[in-house]
Amino acid sequence: MREINFSDAIDDALGQAMAQDPRIILLGEDVQGLHSGLFTRFGRERVRNTPISEAAFLGAAVAAAMAGLRPVAEIMLVDFIGVAADALLNHAAKLETFSGGRWHVPLVVRTSCGGGYGDGGQHEQSLWGWLAHIPGLNVVVPSTPADAGGLMLTALEAGSPVVFMEHKLISSLWLDFLGSGGRNSVQFDIPAQAARGPAPLTWQPLPLGQAALRREGSDLSIVSLGVSVHRALQAASLLQEQGISASVLDLRSVSPLDRDAICQAVSRTGRLLVVDEDYEGFGLSGEVAAVALEAGLNFRYARVCTRTTIPYARHLEDQCLPNVDRILQASLQLMKNP
Repeated sequence: MREINFSDAIDDALGQAMAQDPRIILLGEDVQGLHSGLFTRFGRERVRNTPISEAAFLGAAVAAAMAGLRPVAEIMLVDFIGVAADALLNHAAKLETFSGGRWHVPLVVRTSCGGGYGDGGQHEQSLWGWLAHIPGLNVVVPSTPADAGGLMLTALEAGSPVVFMEHKLISSLWLDFLGSGGRNSVQFDIPAQAARGPAPLTWQPLPLGQAALRREGSDLSIVSLGVSVHRALQAASLLQEQGISASVLDLRSVSPLDRDAICQAVSRTGRLLVVDEDYEGFGLSGEVAAVALEAGLNFRYARVCTRTTIPYARHLEDQCLPNVDRILQASLQLMKNP
Protein backbone atom coordinates (compact mmCIF):
# COMPACT_ATOMS: atom_id res chain seq x y z
CA MET A 1 0.00 0.00 0.00
CA ARG A 2 0.96 3.65 -0.39
CA GLU A 3 -0.43 7.10 0.45
CA ILE A 4 -1.74 9.04 -2.52
CA ASN A 5 -3.83 12.12 -3.29
CA PHE A 6 -7.34 11.70 -4.67
CA SER A 7 -6.74 13.22 -8.11
CA ASP A 8 -3.30 11.58 -8.39
CA ALA A 9 -4.98 8.22 -7.83
CA ILE A 10 -7.26 8.82 -10.80
CA ASP A 11 -4.37 9.82 -13.06
CA ASP A 12 -2.28 6.90 -11.82
CA ALA A 13 -5.02 4.40 -12.64
CA LEU A 14 -5.58 6.10 -15.97
CA GLY A 15 -1.86 5.86 -16.77
CA GLN A 16 -1.80 2.17 -15.86
CA ALA A 17 -4.74 1.51 -18.19
CA MET A 18 -3.31 3.63 -21.03
CA ALA A 19 -0.04 1.68 -20.89
CA GLN A 20 -1.97 -1.56 -21.31
CA ASP A 21 -4.57 -0.44 -23.84
CA PRO A 22 -3.55 1.82 -26.76
CA ARG A 23 -7.21 2.54 -27.53
CA ILE A 24 -7.54 4.82 -24.48
CA ILE A 25 -7.14 8.53 -25.22
CA LEU A 26 -7.69 11.62 -23.08
CA LEU A 27 -9.17 14.79 -24.53
CA GLY A 28 -10.49 18.05 -23.17
CA GLU A 29 -9.65 21.66 -22.40
CA ASP A 30 -6.06 22.11 -21.14
CA VAL A 31 -5.59 18.41 -20.39
CA GLN A 32 -1.95 18.51 -21.51
CA GLY A 33 -1.20 20.96 -18.71
CA LEU A 34 -3.61 19.63 -16.10
CA HIS A 35 -2.33 16.07 -16.57
CA SER A 36 1.25 16.83 -17.56
CA GLY A 37 2.49 13.46 -16.35
CA LEU A 38 0.18 11.63 -18.73
CA PHE A 39 1.05 14.05 -21.54
CA THR A 40 4.79 13.52 -21.04
CA ARG A 41 4.32 9.76 -20.95
CA PHE A 42 1.89 9.26 -23.83
CA GLY A 43 2.29 12.31 -26.07
CA ARG A 44 -0.07 14.61 -27.89
CA GLU A 45 -1.70 11.88 -29.97
CA ARG A 46 -3.25 10.31 -26.87
CA VAL A 47 -3.52 13.36 -24.59
CA ARG A 48 -5.22 15.95 -26.76
CA ASN A 49 -6.11 19.55 -25.96
CA THR A 50 -9.42 20.69 -27.43
CA PRO A 51 -11.07 24.05 -28.11
CA ILE A 52 -13.40 25.41 -25.42
CA SER A 53 -16.42 23.68 -26.88
CA GLU A 54 -17.85 20.86 -24.78
CA ALA A 55 -20.42 20.06 -27.44
CA ALA A 56 -17.70 19.62 -30.07
CA PHE A 57 -15.24 17.44 -28.19
CA LEU A 58 -17.84 15.31 -26.39
CA GLY A 59 -19.55 14.70 -29.71
CA ALA A 60 -16.19 13.72 -31.17
CA ALA A 61 -15.58 11.41 -28.20
CA VAL A 62 -18.89 9.61 -28.80
CA ALA A 63 -17.94 9.04 -32.43
CA ALA A 64 -14.43 7.90 -31.42
CA ALA A 65 -15.92 5.38 -29.00
CA MET A 66 -18.22 4.05 -31.71
CA ALA A 67 -15.20 3.69 -34.01
CA GLY A 68 -13.26 1.51 -31.55
CA LEU A 69 -11.36 3.88 -29.26
CA ARG A 70 -11.95 4.23 -25.52
CA PRO A 71 -11.93 7.99 -24.98
CA VAL A 72 -11.87 9.84 -21.68
CA ALA A 73 -13.48 13.22 -22.29
CA GLU A 74 -12.79 15.70 -19.51
CA ILE A 75 -15.42 18.35 -18.85
CA MET A 76 -13.92 20.75 -16.37
CA LEU A 77 -17.12 21.35 -14.37
CA VAL A 78 -20.21 19.17 -14.42
CA ASP A 79 -22.28 22.36 -14.69
CA PHE A 80 -21.00 22.69 -18.26
CA ILE A 81 -22.22 19.24 -19.23
CA GLY A 82 -25.48 20.86 -20.27
CA VAL A 83 -23.64 22.37 -23.25
CA ALA A 84 -22.94 18.81 -24.48
CA ALA A 85 -26.16 17.21 -23.24
CA ASP A 86 -27.31 16.06 -26.67
CA ALA A 87 -24.18 13.98 -27.32
CA LEU A 88 -24.31 12.39 -23.88
CA LEU A 89 -28.02 11.95 -23.15
CA ASN A 90 -29.44 11.38 -26.61
CA HIS A 91 -26.60 9.50 -28.30
CA ALA A 92 -24.07 7.89 -25.96
CA ALA A 93 -26.71 6.73 -23.46
CA LYS A 94 -29.20 5.39 -26.01
CA LEU A 95 -27.15 3.95 -28.85
CA GLU A 96 -26.74 0.43 -27.44
CA THR A 97 -30.49 0.08 -26.85
CA PHE A 98 -31.46 1.60 -30.19
CA SER A 99 -29.07 -0.70 -32.07
CA GLY A 100 -30.21 -3.84 -30.27
CA GLY A 101 -26.78 -4.23 -28.71
CA ARG A 102 -24.86 -4.03 -32.00
CA TRP A 103 -23.22 -0.69 -31.15
CA HIS A 104 -21.48 0.25 -27.93
CA VAL A 105 -20.09 3.54 -26.59
CA PRO A 106 -17.18 2.78 -24.22
CA LEU A 107 -16.84 6.42 -23.16
CA VAL A 108 -15.72 7.90 -19.84
CA VAL A 109 -16.71 11.49 -19.05
CA ARG A 110 -14.47 12.73 -16.24
CA THR A 111 -15.77 15.83 -14.52
CA SER A 112 -15.59 17.74 -11.24
CA CYS A 113 -18.58 18.54 -9.06
CA GLY A 114 -19.62 20.04 -5.75
CA GLY A 115 -19.41 23.29 -3.84
CA GLY A 116 -18.17 24.75 -0.61
CA TYR A 117 -15.71 27.34 -1.88
CA GLY A 118 -17.79 30.34 -3.00
CA ASP A 119 -18.18 29.92 -6.76
CA GLY A 120 -21.96 30.05 -7.00
CA GLY A 121 -24.68 27.94 -8.55
CA GLN A 122 -23.27 27.84 -12.09
CA HIS A 123 -20.02 26.17 -10.99
CA GLU A 124 -20.79 24.19 -7.82
CA GLN A 125 -23.61 21.80 -8.68
CA SER A 126 -23.47 18.02 -8.30
CA LEU A 127 -26.14 16.88 -10.81
CA TRP A 128 -25.50 13.14 -10.37
CA GLY A 129 -29.20 12.54 -9.80
CA TRP A 130 -30.08 14.21 -13.10
CA LEU A 131 -27.45 12.22 -14.98
CA ALA A 132 -28.36 8.90 -13.35
CA HIS A 133 -32.00 9.52 -14.31
CA ILE A 134 -31.06 8.76 -17.93
CA PRO A 135 -31.12 5.02 -18.79
CA GLY A 136 -27.82 3.84 -20.25
CA LEU A 137 -25.54 6.11 -18.20
CA ASN A 138 -23.39 4.84 -15.35
CA VAL A 139 -22.63 7.52 -12.74
CA VAL A 140 -19.71 7.07 -10.33
CA VAL A 141 -18.93 9.32 -7.32
CA PRO A 142 -15.95 7.99 -5.28
CA SER A 143 -15.04 9.31 -1.83
CA THR A 144 -11.51 7.91 -1.30
CA PRO A 145 -8.34 7.70 -3.39
CA ALA A 146 -8.47 3.90 -3.37
CA ASP A 147 -12.03 3.92 -4.70
CA ALA A 148 -11.25 6.67 -7.20
CA GLY A 149 -8.44 4.67 -8.85
CA GLY A 150 -10.26 1.35 -8.79
CA LEU A 151 -13.49 2.79 -10.15
CA MET A 152 -11.65 4.67 -12.89
CA LEU A 153 -10.16 1.36 -14.01
CA THR A 154 -13.65 -0.16 -14.04
CA ALA A 155 -15.02 2.79 -16.00
CA LEU A 156 -12.30 2.39 -18.62
CA GLU A 157 -13.13 -1.30 -19.03
CA ALA A 158 -16.89 -0.79 -19.25
CA GLY A 159 -18.58 -1.16 -22.60
CA SER A 160 -21.09 1.61 -21.90
CA PRO A 161 -20.75 5.32 -21.02
CA VAL A 162 -19.65 6.24 -17.50
CA VAL A 163 -19.77 9.70 -15.95
CA PHE A 164 -16.92 9.79 -13.42
CA MET A 165 -17.38 12.59 -10.89
CA GLU A 166 -14.78 13.92 -8.45
CA HIS A 167 -15.73 16.39 -5.74
CA LYS A 168 -13.50 19.44 -5.87
CA LEU A 169 -12.97 19.60 -2.09
CA ILE A 170 -11.30 16.18 -2.02
CA SER A 171 -9.37 16.62 -5.27
CA SER A 172 -5.80 17.84 -4.79
CA LEU A 173 -5.81 19.04 -8.41
CA TRP A 174 -8.75 21.32 -7.68
CA LEU A 175 -7.64 22.36 -4.21
CA ASP A 176 -4.37 23.67 -5.65
CA PHE A 177 -6.37 25.76 -8.13
CA LEU A 178 -8.97 26.96 -5.63
CA GLY A 179 -6.24 28.21 -3.29
CA SER A 180 -4.66 30.37 -6.01
CA GLY A 181 -5.59 33.61 -7.71
CA GLY A 182 -6.11 35.62 -4.53
CA ARG A 183 -8.10 32.90 -2.76
CA ASN A 184 -5.32 31.86 -0.39
CA SER A 185 -7.15 33.52 2.52
CA VAL A 186 -10.39 31.61 1.84
CA GLN A 187 -11.11 28.68 4.13
CA PHE A 188 -12.61 25.52 2.69
CA ASP A 189 -14.57 23.05 4.81
CA ILE A 190 -12.49 20.00 3.91
CA PRO A 191 -13.04 16.95 6.13
CA ALA A 192 -9.91 15.51 7.71
CA GLN A 193 -8.26 12.65 5.78
CA ALA A 194 -10.58 13.19 2.80
CA ALA A 195 -8.20 14.20 0.01
CA ARG A 196 -5.39 11.71 0.72
CA GLY A 197 -5.37 8.08 1.73
CA PRO A 198 -4.04 4.55 1.20
CA ALA A 199 -4.12 2.93 -2.22
CA PRO A 200 -2.74 -0.24 -3.82
CA LEU A 201 0.53 -0.21 -5.76
CA THR A 202 -1.25 -1.80 -8.73
CA TRP A 203 -4.84 -0.89 -9.46
CA GLN A 204 -7.59 -3.48 -9.67
CA PRO A 205 -11.11 -2.68 -10.90
CA LEU A 206 -13.88 -2.27 -8.34
CA PRO A 207 -17.39 -3.45 -9.20
CA LEU A 208 -19.89 -0.80 -10.23
CA GLY A 209 -22.96 -0.61 -8.03
CA GLN A 210 -21.31 -1.98 -4.89
CA ALA A 211 -21.60 0.26 -1.84
CA ALA A 212 -19.09 0.26 1.03
CA LEU A 213 -20.01 0.27 4.72
CA ARG A 214 -17.63 2.85 6.19
CA ARG A 215 -18.90 2.61 9.77
CA GLU A 216 -21.16 0.17 11.58
CA GLY A 217 -23.98 1.33 13.82
CA SER A 218 -27.20 0.09 15.36
CA ASP A 219 -29.38 3.20 15.89
CA LEU A 220 -29.28 5.11 12.62
CA SER A 221 -28.18 4.52 9.02
CA ILE A 222 -26.61 7.44 7.16
CA VAL A 223 -26.40 6.90 3.39
CA SER A 224 -24.24 9.23 1.33
CA LEU A 225 -21.53 9.56 -1.33
CA GLY A 226 -18.58 11.74 -2.31
CA VAL A 227 -17.33 14.34 0.15
CA SER A 228 -20.51 14.01 2.22
CA VAL A 229 -19.38 10.54 3.33
CA HIS A 230 -16.57 12.21 5.28
CA ARG A 231 -18.97 14.72 6.82
CA ALA A 232 -21.26 11.84 7.77
CA LEU A 233 -18.35 10.06 9.45
CA GLN A 234 -17.53 13.21 11.41
CA ALA A 235 -21.15 13.51 12.48
CA ALA A 236 -21.28 9.82 13.45
CA SER A 237 -18.28 10.31 15.75
CA LEU A 238 -20.00 13.24 17.45
CA LEU A 239 -23.23 11.27 17.77
CA GLN A 240 -21.30 8.46 19.44
CA GLU A 241 -20.35 10.89 22.20
CA GLN A 242 -24.07 11.28 22.87
CA GLY A 243 -24.63 7.54 22.98
CA ILE A 244 -26.04 7.25 19.43
CA SER A 245 -24.59 4.53 17.20
CA ALA A 246 -24.73 5.58 13.53
CA SER A 247 -23.66 3.53 10.53
CA VAL A 248 -22.35 5.23 7.36
CA LEU A 249 -22.95 3.65 3.95
CA ASP A 250 -20.94 5.01 1.00
CA LEU A 251 -22.90 4.37 -2.21
CA ARG A 252 -19.86 4.99 -4.47
CA SER A 253 -22.09 4.97 -7.55
CA VAL A 254 -25.53 6.40 -8.26
CA SER A 255 -26.18 4.26 -11.32
CA PRO A 256 -26.05 1.37 -10.82
CA LEU A 257 -27.37 1.74 -7.27
CA ASP A 258 -26.65 -0.87 -4.61
CA ARG A 259 -30.24 -1.53 -3.56
CA ASP A 260 -29.38 -4.55 -1.43
CA ALA A 261 -26.88 -2.58 0.67
CA ILE A 262 -29.44 0.19 1.23
CA CYS A 263 -32.09 -2.27 2.38
CA GLN A 264 -29.66 -4.09 4.66
CA ALA A 265 -28.59 -0.81 6.27
CA VAL A 266 -32.17 0.34 6.84
CA SER A 267 -33.34 -3.03 8.17
CA ARG A 268 -30.56 -3.02 10.79
CA THR A 269 -31.50 0.33 12.33
CA GLY A 270 -35.03 1.31 11.27
CA ARG A 271 -33.87 4.90 10.70
CA LEU A 272 -32.56 6.30 7.41
CA LEU A 273 -30.83 9.62 6.84
CA VAL A 274 -29.73 10.41 3.28
CA VAL A 275 -27.02 13.06 2.94
CA ASP A 276 -26.87 14.25 -0.65
CA GLU A 277 -25.16 17.39 -1.99
CA ASP A 278 -27.31 17.19 -5.11
CA TYR A 279 -30.69 18.91 -5.23
CA GLU A 280 -33.37 17.58 -2.91
CA GLY A 281 -36.33 17.48 -5.29
CA PHE A 282 -36.71 14.52 -7.69
CA GLY A 283 -33.22 13.23 -6.89
CA LEU A 284 -31.11 10.53 -5.26
CA SER A 285 -32.44 11.14 -1.74
CA GLY A 286 -35.97 10.27 -2.80
CA GLU A 287 -34.79 7.28 -4.83
CA VAL A 288 -32.98 5.78 -1.83
CA ALA A 289 -36.16 6.11 0.25
CA ALA A 290 -38.20 4.51 -2.56
CA VAL A 291 -35.81 1.54 -2.70
CA ALA A 292 -36.35 0.82 0.99
CA LEU A 293 -40.11 1.38 0.83
CA GLU A 294 -40.55 -0.88 -2.18
CA ALA A 295 -38.70 -3.59 -0.25
CA GLY A 296 -41.45 -3.42 2.37
CA LEU A 297 -39.29 -1.95 5.13
CA ASN A 298 -40.74 0.12 7.96
CA PHE A 299 -38.44 2.99 8.95
CA ARG A 300 -38.10 6.64 9.93
CA TYR A 301 -36.67 8.89 7.22
CA ALA A 302 -34.97 12.24 6.81
CA ARG A 303 -32.62 13.86 4.31
CA VAL A 304 -30.01 16.59 4.23
CA CYS A 305 -29.62 17.94 0.69
CA THR A 306 -29.12 21.08 -1.36
CA ARG A 307 -32.58 22.61 -1.56
CA THR A 308 -32.14 25.56 -3.91
CA THR A 309 -29.76 27.37 -6.26
CA ILE A 310 -26.38 27.63 -4.53
CA PRO A 311 -25.73 31.27 -3.53
CA TYR A 312 -22.47 33.12 -4.06
CA ALA A 313 -22.41 34.58 -0.53
CA ARG A 314 -20.36 32.21 1.62
CA HIS A 315 -22.58 32.43 4.69
CA LEU A 316 -25.63 31.60 2.58
CA GLU A 317 -23.78 28.85 0.73
CA ASP A 318 -22.80 27.27 4.06
CA GLN A 319 -26.46 27.14 5.04
CA CYS A 320 -27.50 25.70 1.68
CA LEU A 321 -25.08 22.78 1.35
CA PRO A 322 -24.97 19.69 3.59
CA ASN A 323 -22.58 20.09 6.51
CA VAL A 324 -21.80 18.33 9.78
CA ASP A 325 -24.15 20.51 11.81
CA ARG A 326 -27.12 19.86 9.51
CA ILE A 327 -26.38 16.12 9.61
CA LEU A 328 -26.22 16.19 13.41
CA GLN A 329 -29.51 18.07 13.74
CA ALA A 330 -31.32 15.76 11.33
CA SER A 331 -29.92 12.69 13.12
CA LEU A 332 -31.00 13.92 16.55
CA GLN A 333 -34.47 14.68 15.25
CA LEU A 334 -34.76 11.16 13.83
CA MET A 335 -33.73 9.71 17.17
CA LYS A 336 -36.50 11.66 18.95
CA ASN A 337 -39.13 9.85 16.92
CA PRO A 338 -40.12 6.30 17.90
